[in-house]
Amino acid sequence: MGMIGLGKMGGNMVRRLLAGGHRIAGLDRDAGVMADLTAQGMVGAHNTADLLGKLGQPGERAVWMMVPAGPITQSVLEDLAAHMAPGDIIIDGGNSNFKDTMRRAEELRAQGIHYVDVGTSGGVWGLSEGYAMMVGGDEAAVERLRPLLETLAPAPDRGWGRMGPSGSGHYVKMVHNGIEYGMMQAYAEGFELMKAKTEFDLDMAQIAELWRHGSVIRSWLLDLTAEALQQDTGLDGVSDYVADSGEGRWTIIDSVEQGVPTPVITLATQMRFRSQQELSYAGQMLSVMRRAFGGHAIKTVEAHREEGLVPDLNPANTSAAEQLGETGQQRVKDPE
Repeated sequence: MGMIGLGKMGGNMVRRLLAGGHRIAGLDRDAGVMADLTAQGMVGAHNTADLLGKLGQPGERAVWMMVPAGPITQSVLEDLAAHMAPGDIIIDGGNSNFKDTMRRAEELRAQGIHYVDVGTSGGVWGLSEGYAMMVGGDEAAVERLRPLLETLAPAPDRGWGRMGPSGSGHYVKMVHNGIEYGMMQAYAEGFELMKAKTEFDLDMAQIAELWRHGSVIRSWLLDLTAEALQQDTGLDGVSDYVADSGEGRWTIIDSVEQGVPTPVITLATQMRFRSQQELSYAGQMLSVMRRAFGGHAIKTVEAHREEGLVPDLNPANTSAAEQLGETGQQRVKDPE
């Protein structure tokens, strides 16, 4: 198989596949990443044509894209499609919008090229723990990929499956991420409430660790939270800015289109939007209105917020927005 995009997810997926005995050719713009993975057994490629030339006979090849959703995915896809033959498989493992996936699959079907969408979860832990993969696409194409999927998953018979036709994998992953937003928001609110109860002097790290064992709300997300709190209980210097990568928005849009209520996911996503504002104009309006009818004092802004960036675990040559997992939005700043 070929892999295009060897960042946090793609690079570790290649490592797991190599450890499982698969032959993988890879392509990435970062020469350092290419050199590192080549030293571990990956076959390096210089461009798309070179990559495909290392994958066997036309009609029997498979290339996995692990690049950011949107224009980059579309660009890589068009480049691949121009060089591929009927019977070849293109896999999109990124967080593409399922509607784009359905459209792309239909366009490629006219060329005889299979398009398989794999909603992939596992993050930086996937290398050791395995990846959860929600797969969409033609049954025959998915079956051809089975050996690869079984190696990437936590176990051959667990953590992956075909969801349905093209688009279904990305759709299920979209909802998965919407649920993730809601879970994160619930944990965050609960810990904030306990932190505010100063009379009890509660230890957040102790509570998180306790809840990991026997509690009905234990989860892998709580495991990671407990580890983070052990390292920095006060979260000193951490901004309250929380990026959103798009799936929460798409989940809400789909819920509106279907008329299915998703109040928790919707509010959790809205809270992320609020975190991205330096100042809330709505909050300013509320303050002014309260002063107007009640004569109450109001606070003024004395200094603008300055923020830095703690790099991700594998920044390579990526931008701050890519490291944050953003769809491109920036913090909404108040006028100077």
